[in-house]
Amino acid sequence: MKKEELSYLYLVLFHVFIGFVIYLLPFTAKLYGYSMFLLGSYFVIKTQNRNNEALIVAAYIVGAEVLLRMTGGNISYEFSKYAVIIFLFMGIYFSGFSKGATPYWIFLLLLVPGVVISTFVLNFDTNIRTTIAFNISGPVCLAVASLYTYRRKIALEQLNNILLSMGLPILSCAIYLFFYTPSIRDVITSTQSNFEASGGFGPNQVATFLGLGMFIFFSRIILESKSKFLVILNLIIVFNISYRGMITFSRGGMITGFLMILLLLLFLYLKSNYRGKVKLNYIIVIIAMAMMAVWGFTSFQTGGLINKRYKNQDAAGRVKENQFTGREDIAQSEINMFLENPIFGVGVAKGAEIRETESGVFAASHDEITRMLAEHGSLGIIGLLILFFTPLILYLENSFNMYLLCFLAFWFLTINHAAMRTAVPAFVYSLALLNVQLGSAKRSVQ
Repeated sequence: MKKEELSYLYLVLFHVFIGFVIYLLPFTAKLYGYSMFLLGSYFVIKTQNRNNEALIVAAYIVGAEVLLRMTGGNISYEFSKYAVIIFLFMGIYFSGFSKGATPYWIFLLLLVPGVVISTFVLNFDTNIRTTIAFNISGPVCLAVASLYTYRRKIALEQLNNILLSMGLPILSCAIYLFFYTPSIRDVITSTQSNFEASGGFGPNQVATFLGLGMFIFFSRIILESKSKFLVILNLIIVFNISYRGMITFSRGGMITGFLMILLLLLFLYLKSNYRGKVKLNYIIVIIAMAMMAVWGFTSFQTGGLINKRYKNQDAAGRVKENQFTGREDIAQSEINMFLENPIFGVGVAKGAEIRETESGVFAASHDEITRMLAEHGSLGIIGLLILFFTPLILYLENSFNMYLLCFLAFWFLTINHAAMRTAVPAFVYSLALLNVQLGSAKRSVQ
C-alpha cells in the first residue's frame, strides 16, 4: 500500500474512531468541539494562512456542526457560524481580500435596515440581542466567507482538500448515528422524518449534512481515487453515508446531494475528451449500481417505507395531501408580510412573532428566501439577486470551476427547506466564488 493511501486510510479510521468515542463517552464531544477551535487557531496563526489554512479549519468546523449540536459539543448552539466568521477574519488579516468583492459589502449593508427596525418592533419580553443574532448570523456568515473567497486563486487539489476537511467530521457523524440507532427496523414505523434515526436531532439538518457528505466522497471517487483501494474505500464511505441519510426520511438533503452529483458528472462529461468520456461511462455504471444497492438495502431495512416516503405516501400507501409538512403555510405568511411591508420588511426575527400572534403557534421559517422577503422587504430581494447572480457571472470568467454550479445548487436548495440555521449553506456558497486553477495557485486575490 502506498504512503498516500495509508495516510488517507488512517485519516478515515481516525474519524470513524471519533464518532464511536463520542457515542461511547458523550463528554468527549465537548473536548472535540473545544479542541478544534483551539488547535485551529494555533494552526492558522502559526502558518499565517500561507495556504488558505483558515478555509481548511473553517471547513472542518462546518462539517462538524451537526454532530456537535446533537451531542452538545459546541461552546454554544450557534458557535459554528461565529467560529467560521472568526477564522475567515483571521484569514483576511493574514491574506487580505479582493477589492472587487463590492457585491458582498452591499449585501451586508442591505441587512442593516432590517436589524435596526427589529430593535423597535420586537416584543418587549424578547431578548433582542440573542434573537437578532440567531436570525442574522447565517447571512452575515455568508457575507464574511464570501469576502474571503471572492476570486481568490486556489488549486483544484487544495479545494478537494478543503472538501475533505468538511467531509471527515460528517463521516464521524454517520458513525455516531450507526451506534445511536443500530436497529433501524425498531424505530421506522411511518414515512415521517425520523428523529431516532437522526441521533435525536432534527432530521432535516442531519440529512442536509449527510447529503453533502455523500457528494464530497463521491467526488473523491472520480477525482482523488488513483487506485482500486481508494475507489473501494470511498465507495464504502458513500454507501454508508447515503444509507444513514436516507433513513432519516428527510428528503431535501438527500435529493440536493444527488443533484450535486448529477451536476458534477454532467460538467465532467461535457469537458472530457473521448477517452475521458469512456472512463466516465465506467464510473457512472459503478456509481449507478452502488446507488441502486443503497436504495435496495434501505428499502429492505425499512420494509419498503422509504419507497413510500419518496412517493409522498403514508405507511398505508395513501398519497399525502400536503407534501411540505406545513412549510408552505409559513412561506405564504411571509409572502403576505412582504406584500404588507414591501420596502423594508417587518424587521429581523419579527416574522415568527407575527405568526405566533396570528396562529398561536411559534414557528421559525424553513425558507430563507421568503424570510428575507418578509423581514427585509425589497432590500431582501436585491440581496438575494446579488447572491444568485454573482457566482454565475464568475462562472463565465472561470468555467473551469467544476464545483461552482454544485455549490450554488446546494446553497439555493438548502435555504429553501432548511433556511440558514447552520453554517453549511453559507460556507458552501462562498466556495463557489473561488478562482480554481488546474495547477498550483499562488496565494492571491484580485
